[in-house]
Amino acid sequence: MNVEIISIGDELLIGQTINTNASWIGKKLSNIGANIVKSVSIADQKNEILDSLNDIKEKTDCVVITGGLGPTKDDITKHTLCEFFNTSLEMHGPTLEKIKVFFALRNRPMLESNNLQAELPKSCQILENNYGTAAGMWFERDNTIYISLPGVPYEMKGIMTEEAIPKLQSLFELKSMYYKTAMTQGKGESFLAEIIKDWEEKVYSKGLSLAYLPSPGMVKLRITSTNGDRDAKAIDQLFIELEKLIPKNLFGYDSDTLPSIVGEILKSKNLSIGTVESCTCGKLASYITEVSGASSYFMGSFLTYSNALKQKLANVSKESIEQYGAVSEQVAKEMAEGGRLKLGVDVCISTTGVAGPTGGSEEKPVGMVWIAIATCDQIIAHKFQFSQHRERNIHMTSLCALNLLKNMLSE
Repeated sequence: MNVEIISIGDELLIGQTINTNASWIGKKLSNIGANIVKSVSIADQKNEILDSLNDIKEKTDCVVITGGLGPTKDDITKHTLCEFFNTSLEMHGPTLEKIKVFFALRNRPMLESNNLQAELPKSCQILENNYGTAAGMWFERDNTIYISLPGVPYEMKGIMTEEAIPKLQSLFELKSMYYKTAMTQGKGESFLAEIIKDWEEKVYSKGLSLAYLPSPGMVKLRITSTNGDRDAKAIDQLFIELEKLIPKNLFGYDSDTLPSIVGEILKSKNLSIGTVESCTCGKLASYITEVSGASSYFMGSFLTYSNALKQKLANVSKESIEQYGAVSEQVAKEMAEGGRLKLGVDVCISTTGVAGPTGGSEEKPVGMVWIAIATCDQIIAHKFQFSQHRERNIHMTSLCALNLLKNMLSE
């Protein structure tokens, strides 16, 4: 089943709203074996909608359209679809009753514009919306199915899950997809590919596919099977082999995150943690505490952006700062050890660096970062060289700090 996705909305084009709908639809339909061949975002204008519909490829089996089904005058999708399918609107009694109940349950007045949402094209099949007032619509023309859905994400997802996908599965013989994704940190895509090239060939030899999904500081490795979960054991075995190849980089699977993995290790060892942050200025603590229940191991943080506060809060010596500079192995270690003692924690991570894009020097360029970790038994420190991009440097420093901690606690 070849699928095209059309997302309608000016807010998508000007960057006011991120198009999460297309991403969700693509993932959901791919999981049931559909082939997504095209995804476009277009303006909420009649001509743009018609042009996109007339541009549908001959081999496309299904078109999913989102947006433009609200109660206001700028929502024109329904009227444009009537023109495209040469039909007209009529009041749909069951939908009108659902809308009335929707407003009655919320003790809200029902306006004329809300009544008009029950006017739907005569030639479509209605896809019930159990989460809002805009019904979904199912059209068929020239062996192609057209599904029109509201743009509100939770309404769209409800209609797709409960109505559209079951209908599609009953009409098409779809291969059941199965995939598993390994989460890695600390190696770029090209370096990782070189290390695991023989393993990658083994994946392909088993009739499976491998995708590299890079993002700042991380690379996801996804193995996909078109045979459903019949290949699950083979995929699990492949990932066991991968763990042996990159034990310091592979930290989890699928929905695992570094903060959640580190949190589990800290809880299992009954350890408390704190941070002393300079260049990350709270981002590392924020990542650690994004996990529910982090209060059982995270005690707090010192944000020591100035040298004066490094000395006052973390007991960094003035002499170390003058001799080595704030961005140095010596200062990073003193920050971590001083923070550990002052915060009264078992483990403390420190970060100090040149986040940029200004402030660098020949000796200490933008992107240079020192991360240190102190426990009651040892203090380690590592230097990293990142890019010129401030936000990315802060993000990658935080991820690298967590991965260092994961590896240190796992040894």
